Amino acid sequence: MDNQSSYLQLFTGDGDFYNRILLGTLMPEWLWVPLPRFFQTWLRNYMGGVIMYFVPSFLWCFYLYYLKSNVYVPKDAIPSRKAMVKQIQISMRGLPWYSLLPTVEEYVTESGWTRCFPRVHHVGWLHYVFYVALYLVLVEFGIYWMHKLLHDIKPLYKHLHATHHIYNKHNNLSPFAGLAFHPLDGILQALPHSISLFIMPMHFTTHLMILFMGGIWTANIHDCINAKFWPIMGSGYHTVHHVTYRHNYGHFTIWMDWMFGTLAEPYDDDKEDD
Repeated sequence: MDNQSSYLQLFTGDGDFYNRILLGTLMPEWLWVPLPRFFQTWLRNYMGGVIMYFVPSFLWCFYLYYLKSNVYVPKDAIPSRKAMVKQIQISMRGLPWYSLLPTVEEYVTESGWTRCFPRVHHVGWLHYVFYVALYLVLVEFGIYWMHKLLHDIKPLYKHLHATHHIYNKHNNLSPFAGLAFHPLDGILQALPHSISLFIMPMHFTTHLMILFMGGIWTANIHDCINAKFWPIMGSGYHTVHHVTYRHNYGHFTIWMDWMFGTLAEPYDDDKEDD
């Protein structure tokens, strides 16, 4: 029992460390230290999510649409400020709810309800690499089918996923659209990350890193640049998804679309106009 308590305390200690790093840097202690620990964790995840959303999205938009205007994106394909502001508004409404998912994950992991491990040496590097690879496969599989069901089940599409698909053209898709979901839609698509923690062993800090990197990834795949690096689900593939609505449901890779027959290759602008 003592060993189990010490083991779980490592998760708690990590969470406290992350809170001190982010909240302690951005806020005075008297504002966040008295808060209940669950709310501290949620606040840290929310503030981290806001930073993760704005910094890469703003820098990427500034680079593509201003510094390199007409180089990567034709002038008539640059999204309007109105479209980007709307995407930011939708994303900001969802972020408080998205932040609940990693907060609940942290709580249940610290309670010993998941199969997570806190340190690599608890399983060894070979097993660590294997578990991360298996985790990514499970997440890719889960997100593919969750995304596809959000398209195939009419009420789910109409009331949830359609919010994201109002952005379906080059001149209204931007990195800011990456998190522009109905809050429940965003949670459902991230849920495979959480479910995997109950199925297989996973290093919890690595899980958090992948989860938050996924947020940055969504900004990248909504920039409409015709990037194609097999087997990565680059923006070229994902733009096809926004145009056709029935292809390229994958997350990080195109493997699931290839396996289940929903893969469509990116097309050139000339072909798109035909």
